[in-house]
Amino acid sequence: MPMPIPTLRTLLFRLHWALGLTAGLVLALMGLTGALMSYEEAVTAFANRDQLEVTPGGRTALPPAFLVARIDAQAHGPKVDALTLPDDPGASVLVRFARDPATRARPPSLYADPYDGTVLGPVRLETAFATVRELHRWLLLPGGSKGWGRTITGACQWALLAFLATGLYLRWPQIHRWRIWLKPHLSRPGRARWWSLHAVAGTWLVPVYLVIALTGLTWSYPWFKDGATALLAGSPEAAKPAAAGRPEGRGRTADAAASGPSLDRAWAAFRAGEGREAGSATLIVPGADAKAIRIRWLPRGVDAPSARNEARYDAATGALVSAEHAADLPLGRRIAENMLEVHRGRFFGDGVALLFCLAALAMPGFAATGLTLYVLRRRAGDRRRAARPEAPGVTISPASS
Repeated sequence: MPMPIPTLRTLLFRLHWALGLTAGLVLALMGLTGALMSYEEAVTAFANRDQLEVTPGGRTALPPAFLVARIDAQAHGPKVDALTLPDDPGASVLVRFARDPATRARPPSLYADPYDGTVLGPVRLETAFATVRELHRWLLLPGGSKGWGRTITGACQWALLAFLATGLYLRWPQIHRWRIWLKPHLSRPGRARWWSLHAVAGTWLVPVYLVIALTGLTWSYPWFKDGATALLAGSPEAAKPAAAGRPEGRGRTADAAASGPSLDRAWAAFRAGEGREAGSATLIVPGADAKAIRIRWLPRGVDAPSARNEARYDAATGALVSAEHAADLPLGRRIAENMLEVHRGRFFGDGVALLFCLAALAMPGFAATGLTLYVLRRRAGDRRRAARPEAPGVTISPASS
């Protein structure tokens, strides 16, 4: 007798659980690591709270060029790439170094005293979070962004979209029963309870996972990122900030004496103009051939990266060349320029960021409940087959053996 042709519903159901037994396990790991990174800044600040404060003591902060020179002298090799200077006189300076030209690795960041340039210590947990990030994006597989890890995580993002589509389709016949769609029935026994928890939680989190999956694809597929940027900002180039401070991929080549006057002039112009409203500012240390100096800043009382503004100053005169304020940009371009913040929900505010974190933590739960449903279904099938009576003429009696 020929095998019956499975229905579309049956095929999608099998696809759903097949992906759950494979991609679901990887997504569970990505969810855990993503949740860890949701509050990386807050956790890092807590771990380094003893290095975040300094005592002004009536001292005057060093000009940026002198500060860079003193930190370079203590670093013994790595060159300062950027300084994050808070407006608070009792706060330390965050120092980021340029990547090594040979290995492309970035030395650990550190904190420094803005008044004398003394290095206070490295940023604790920075290396740990870097490892978590590599695990989240590339699964720590050899090759990093150019290896198999990127291929696997990209495929799992597509699998997440498939989970959403097939899960909604499999629930569609019950769309008119909103209580079943939106309220879990945990009092049900056995498999019904696990199914209700799995399906209802998944329904509530569909919008969150849709955003996570679509934004996550931008790190796995350049063509997807270019298409999303073109759709949101008009063209891929529109969302790229002008490389005024330093050509991409190059470290700082000028010493403090050569870049000092231009750096200090730009900083003085910033403090007298745009910087009057800044709560913190990141000064990009320019290269020897830089035409302009970039300063990125956040308004006082704001810590959301999506609210970051940028000012560019002429490297020769220190005059303001251009200023770009996040509030003045179209929404599409703001989304394109802050894809990471959209990915982890911070673009939409603290409440949504918490929801995204909880959704990421729920991914292992979906893997666990899905696996439980699969095991219970197999066991139920085995019991049905065991209870089914033997077909006539098939039973072999002892006398005939």
